[in-house]
Amino acid sequence: MVDRVRITDAAVKVVDTLRAVHGPLLFHQSGGCCDGSAPMCYPEKEFRVGPQDVLLGRIAACDFYMGAAQFDYWQHTQLIIDVVPGRGSGFSLEAPEGVRFLTRSRLFTDDEAAALEAAGPPARGG
Repeated sequence: MVDRVRITDAAVKVVDTLRAVHGPLLFHQSGGCCDGSAPMCYPEKEFRVGPQDVLLGRIAACDFYMGAAQFDYWQHTQLIIDVVPGRGSGFSLEAPEGVRFLTRSRLFTDDEAAALEAAGPPARGG
């Protein structure tokens, strides 16, 4: 099985800390400019997933969604969610911790791309 999205061990530790405070979480990456295109972490009950959102998978027991327009652009890459020192300018839960999530990526191999195509498109939200 090929994962469309993965997470680093360092980012998992931040997610675990946030979950202890906020409960169940989800990630969303939109196609907005600037920090709008960064992965954002929200309390699961406080973010409304829409029919235009694509479920890429689960990381650290959190659903990870991406806006459909963004997915069209990134569908050939595996996303790797990481964390770095600093603050983003969005509303993501990690900001008060002095860190921010970011997306690293790599292109799928031909074999991985074929496996994903055979599996069919990812589910939509909403």
